[in-house]
Amino acid sequence: MSILINKNTKVLIQGITGAEGSRACREMIEYGTKILAGVRPGASGEFVEGVPVYDTVEEALKHYPQINTSLIIVPAKNVKDAALESIFAGVPLINILTEYVPPIDSSIIVAWARKYKTRIVGPSSIGIISPGKSKVGSIGSAEIRHVFKKGSIGVISKSGGMTAELAVVLGKEGLGESTVVGIGADTICGSDFVDILELFEKDKQTKAVVIFGEVGGVSEERVAEYVKKKKIKKPIVALIGGKFTHLLPSGTVLGHAGAIVSHGKGGYNSKIKALKESGIVLAQTPEEIPFLLKKMLQIK
Repeated sequence: MSILINKNTKVLIQGITGAEGSRACREMIEYGTKILAGVRPGASGEFVEGVPVYDTVEEALKHYPQINTSLIIVPAKNVKDAALESIFAGVPLINILTEYVPPIDSSIIVAWARKYKTRIVGPSSIGIISPGKSKVGSIGSAEIRHVFKKGSIGVISKSGGMTAELAVVLGKEGLGESTVVGIGADTICGSDFVDILELFEKDKQTKAVVIFGEVGGVSEERVAEYVKKKKIKKPIVALIGGKFTHLLPSGTVLGHAGAIVSHGKGGYNSKIKALKESGIVLAQTPEEIPFLLKKMLQIK
């Protein structure tokens, strides 16, 4: 099995005619992902990599009602309208790659998604990949797709770059992934660590999960609470970036939109303390992760 996407995933790309949208389309098709349609207002009748383009999501769904996933790669100011269009059309999974989406827009997207029971991954998500089955987004680009190998380890990362790094260190020790999810690092996101961990908890293929967190937000602390309450029982190895950040002034912004140190809330030390107290195994370096997993899963 896998979570979120599989061989039956059928994708619509909103923003397919842009440079990033067309590149993602090409690489997803090369990986074997089924892309049925694209959307860009005013571009109906065009084709990108052989994929037909329509003016609206509604029009695309009339031609391809089997679409079950939308990938959004449009300018930040247009993300809210694009997401709401797919939510209201009943698309069950939406992956938002766009960065710098205004928090108020993200709040509106998340609120409507909950009402319509739509799963949002992102904004600022590099994408989702279930090795050997399907990929959505920019994750596993042509140069590095080989690093993602089929296996039993679930991976959740705030950092796009770390999705590949974690796959590399796992692969070197003979481990592979069930699904890798780049959740993005915005303060307001559609799916946080716990949301995805709940899916991995139910997935028979997944035997353990790796999470890569960083300063900002309290989603790592939320993981600790869920583990304490026995709501998540599968083994977890966590790696938290930003050990140096306690030296920085309060309010310092660190790259990602959600990476803000504020009066100790969401700081490195508070996350490490919460995770340790919950019993979650902590890695100091990426290279340490596969050895911790093998010990926990009793793999020689």
